Amino acid sequence: AIRSSNSFAPIQGFLVGLGDIYYAKGDESKAREFYREATTIPVCQNNNFCSKAIESELKFLDLLLATEDYLKAEKTAIKLVNNLENLPPSKATVYGRIELANSISKLRQFDEQAIPNSQVAKMLATAVKEAKILGDPRAEAYALGYLGKTYEENQQLAYAEKLSRQALGIAQAINAADIAYRWQWQLGRILTVQGDKRRAIAAYTEAVNSLQSLRNDLAAISRDVQFSFRENVEPVYRQLVGLLLETPGDGSEVPQENIQQALEVMESLQVAELDNFFREACVRVISQKIDRIDAKAAVIHPAILSDRLEVILSLPGKPLRHYATELSQEEIEEIVSRMRASLRLTSFASDRLPVAAEIYDWLIRPAEADLADSGIETLVFVLDGVLRNLPMAALYDGRQYLVEKYNIALTPGLQLLEARSLQREKLKILMGGLSEASQGFSPLPGVEVELAEIASQVPSEKLLNQQFTTQQLQKEIEANPFPVVHLATHGQFSSDPEETFILTWNDKIKVNEFEGLLRSREDGRTDPIELLILSACQTATGDKRAALGLAGVAIRSGTRSTLATLWSVSDRSTADLMVEFYRELAKDGETKAEALRAAQLSLLNNGYRHPYFWAPFVLVGNWL
Repeated sequence: AIRSSNSFAPIQGFLVGLGDIYYAKGDESKAREFYREATTIPVCQNNNFCSKAIESELKFLDLLLATEDYLKAEKTAIKLVNNLENLPPSKATVYGRIELANSISKLRQFDEQAIPNSQVAKMLATAVKEAKILGDPRAEAYALGYLGKTYEENQQLAYAEKLSRQALGIAQAINAADIAYRWQWQLGRILTVQGDKRRAIAAYTEAVNSLQSLRNDLAAISRDVQFSFRENVEPVYRQLVGLLLETPGDGSEVPQENIQQALEVMESLQVAELDNFFREACVRVISQKIDRIDAKAAVIHPAILSDRLEVILSLPGKPLRHYATELSQEEIEEIVSRMRASLRLTSFASDRLPVAAEIYDWLIRPAEADLADSGIETLVFVLDGVLRNLPMAALYDGRQYLVEKYNIALTPGLQLLEARSLQREKLKILMGGLSEASQGFSPLPGVEVELAEIASQVPSEKLLNQQFTTQQLQKEIEANPFPVVHLATHGQFSSDPEETFILTWNDKIKVNEFEGLLRSREDGRTDPIELLILSACQTATGDKRAALGLAGVAIRSGTRSTLATLWSVSDRSTADLMVEFYRELAKDGETKAEALRAAQLSLLNNGYRHPYFWAPFVLVGNWL
């Protein structure tokens, strides 16, 4: 019997679904295989192109672009243009044209000859008409906006501005902030090119405000068209910061209100990144000033822009300062990558010190006099992008490492900081760790020594190996008011929350589970955990945004401070550092940042000069 071609529709849907699963897992090769197979299924009668066929072709095209297979991508795009050309109006065809136009725009960044803008404009004009016929204002707002983008790319700025404003008007009329921000951002770009900086800043500011209003509805942004946080959200914040900190044409200073707004925008980006990491708006925001937290601390906020590195310096009781280094984002990332590689144990000082000095020159050198004049003792870094994967302690001024001059702490932002110091008279530790192999992970022989030596210094409860189960850990946390929880076990920080975890004997505790585990006692009976120590974790190899996972753990655990390692140093040096850290921490008036610095200097000055041993330990959150 001859089956109707429509009977193949469930098969195609199944293949697209499998492609989605593998894409979400990061297996682009497998996802591409399923999307490609889905495009070969004859779904519709009379050679018509149906919604599932459109979806599979578009996803296949998106993956071709992601894997930089531009020749196949162009062939697929041309095929889609032809297949969509004569189809009757439907939601699938309207959004298909819009997404295809967006993909062609990406393709043209690598091949300007690929599918001329005139053809894209014609396709989007058709989408506008079809959206009106269907009575779909969301689709109309998208189609008009992308048509404006096509004219923007063609440098026809007056018409691009007109179409963008039309699209924005429709989006605002239906309260669609997830669409409105795109065209506010587009207007900001157009006005910037036209030289109207004041109105450009206003448009960008409206775009950021629209994004802020979407915190509790993140899924709305990606419902209708292709969405990537790095492509569709991050640039809005960064481009606004670039405009705000741009030196005025008359050579005058950047206004203080511009620097303040730039600082707030970068802090908002930190929150947005964490929201995106968790896929929900779970981060509580509290506005604070450094003066009210620590009069001897300075906050250093770097911002990686497309053409330069901007740094904002916040000093107690002083106006904000900013300074810049002209380097492209690619150059910054390459130099940071070299420094990270130079911190391997096998590296030589000749490899390590010059690059550590170069990054010192970006972040600290221009501020040296101000830091000295203000009597600063602690540097608090709100790091951006790939800089998060670097230990600031290992920066080098030509004579000394930064840790030899200052206490150092990290925070995802002052908005996320809870200011409170540790009560020393209540210092008691719950320790857990794995010295034996478990769940396919190698043994950590130094852990037993580490926990035993800490127990000899500070009142503590110990869970080792088979005792260190997720259930027993939670039971102890619920039953006893431990201000410090110290976990010496395998763990990983990643830009993927599913790959951010710590290992117990019988389980992996993922970052989203930390909240239930460590906050379980927050029922009014006891204080929250003051300090979480993760002494054998590491950032995921090859993941530029891996330290997002570290910030995620710090936030999700509900603890006031987290002391963790950027790479695993499971040997005698870790035990020595931890014993010294607790000895310092027990002293009255000693802050957590001071205790960590003293412990790091103890290693540095006693046989462990290489930063590999002492630099990976970073304090995130409250440093008091």
